Amino acid sequence: MPFPPPVRTLSGPRRRTLLASAAGAALMAGCSSGEGGSGKEKPGAGPSASAQERARARAASDSAGLLERYDAVLAVHPALTARLAPLRAEVARHVTAFGGAERGTRTSPSASASASASASASASPGVPPAPAVVVPANAKDALADLAGAERALSDLRVAALVDLPGEPARLLASVAASGAAHAYLLTEGAR
Repeated sequence: MPFPPPVRTLSGPRRRTLLASAAGAALMAGCSSGEGGSGKEKPGAGPSASAQERARARAASDSAGLLERYDAVLAVHPALTARLAPLRAEVARHVTAFGGAERGTRTSPSASASASASASASASPGVPPAPAVVVPANAKDALADLAGAERALSDLRVAALVDLPGEPARLLASVAASGAAHAYLLTEGAR
């Protein structure tokens, strides 16, 4: 006698899909050894070094912006602290890993207003300050927005892997996979 199909079908990405995408990102990072592909390029030589520094600075800035989103959501929805604190801590470690420790050292959501004021004061005069993060009043919508931001940043980082060699690409791939996992956790928990 055949078994009946399951009554409930799950929606969203499966664990295997997430693991496969993380493995694919790691393979993409491992395959890029530089412009020549020989792996014997001079480290820090030519425009490649400046491109790596720009990519690292961009990743630090993007992670700091995501950290500010977490702080804004936690300021509006303090009931989500237990759920978001581990994810926020990971994003703070990403900021540090990319060399942006000065913006990612906030320890509490209440510090976000003073930190964003000092960040906009220290911005260059030609660059307009970043707009304030608008957090939905509904906690479920706030989590969905946060998941969308994590997913978009993860996709952006995976696309940037093509231009990076070796170690920077591996770091970016790891953080992109972490962002995809965060998006999944934020989405699944909201159901």
